[in-house]
Amino acid sequence: MFKRNIEIELQKWAVNPYRKPLMLRGARQVGKTTVVKSFAKQFDNYLFVNLEKSSAKQLMESSDDVKKLLPLLFLYCNTARKDGRTLLFIDEIQQSPHTVSLLRYFYEELPEIYVIAAGSLLETMLDKHISVPVGRVEFMAMHPCSFTEFLTATDNGQYREVLTDPTLTMPFHQELMQLYNMYALIGGMPEVVARYATDYDIVSLSAIYNQLLNAYKNDVEKYVKTGTQSAVIRYILEEGWAYSGQNITFGGFAGSSYKARETGEAFRTLSKAMLLELAYPVTQTILPVTSDLKKSPKLFWFDTGLVNYSAGIQREYLLSKDLMDTWRGAAAEQIVAQELCALSHDAGSKLNYWMRNKRGSSAEVDFIWVQEGRIIPIEVKGGHNAHLKSIHQFMDETDHDIAVRIWSGQYSMDKVTTLEKKDFWLINLPFYMISELPGIIVHLT
Repeated sequence: MFKRNIEIELQKWAVNPYRKPLMLRGARQVGKTTVVKSFAKQFDNYLFVNLEKSSAKQLMESSDDVKKLLPLLFLYCNTARKDGRTLLFIDEIQQSPHTVSLLRYFYEELPEIYVIAAGSLLETMLDKHISVPVGRVEFMAMHPCSFTEFLTATDNGQYREVLTDPTLTMPFHQELMQLYNMYALIGGMPEVVARYATDYDIVSLSAIYNQLLNAYKNDVEKYVKTGTQSAVIRYILEEGWAYSGQNITFGGFAGSSYKARETGEAFRTLSKAMLLELAYPVTQTILPVTSDLKKSPKLFWFDTGLVNYSAGIQREYLLSKDLMDTWRGAAAEQIVAQELCALSHDAGSKLNYWMRNKRGSSAEVDFIWVQEGRIIPIEVKGGHNAHLKSIHQFMDETDHDIAVRIWSGQYSMDKVTTLEKKDFWLINLPFYMISELPGIIVHLT
């Protein structure tokens, strides 16, 4: 396997003197267990317990005294304790609410032990069947592989340093766009990326996509208790991929007869499971950001490769000359949404888009990005700067001078003037440089 960017965040967590037990959140099969096992190589002692095993669950539930439990864990893992740091990784922790409650005692009574917990169905259990010890646990979100991780996995890691300096990307623009288009086609699921990096055979990936999709469908009964909710979620997992990048309504979604309340609850459950993102509009151009939950959200799935496979558009990807034109532009918005999510490991971060709050106006900006106390508009669009009318309207209403256009062209920065005579900087960002967006904004401010 290949190194994941989140390991840098895990290292920051580990050196923080005020760290708390960490709950690693993310959809099934995004690589949580693999990344923790890789991270564990930095520790002198590593204890791994999987609570899907009855013996491990029984052990963790045998005592409330974590100081007495620790030597039993070393015995269970058949590991002799060495001097130095100890990492305890509790996988599938949702199997034992009692073990979740133990995390507070590790924090209070054994702060020297590094504790990470994860679980494939943890997201849907939180707040419903499991009570997390508030103030005694911290969270970190993990997403499918980003483009920079794809570069590492496919032995193209030399380009990662090129991306950090926009002026260096220009001679490599065509190569980087070709690599990005392939990444946008196959997606970022670690098993898919690893298989592609080994065989470079797109056809062979179909079996993995099928396995992943079946695993998510088989999880449905574990998400909910009622048969109706199970049926709605299953329907969304079968039919919803083709609606990626579109504004959706819950009532009658995808031609179904399901009511808005039933479908809305199902979508929220899948959102908690981090399988999809409902991006709601905001109407303000200065902080704070407040989602308008009464408006129609845009649907984005967590992985573009699964979208392309399930929606049957892989062939269109291969034949398309420009990502901007693929699938009526929805493919570009889907991959940008995925990359923006990957920029943050904050478990509470959400995607939003901007909609102008003015009667008779239909202005809309694809995404917003909040940084340095600013709401920055992001449009996924080619063409001349003057055609970015929604960004111009946004910039007339905001209190800063930075906007972003993501496209298939080369990196550049233009000074643009709106019809209201406001000057602003437009960052023309190639798809392959989305990972550098935070750094570019910091440099400008």
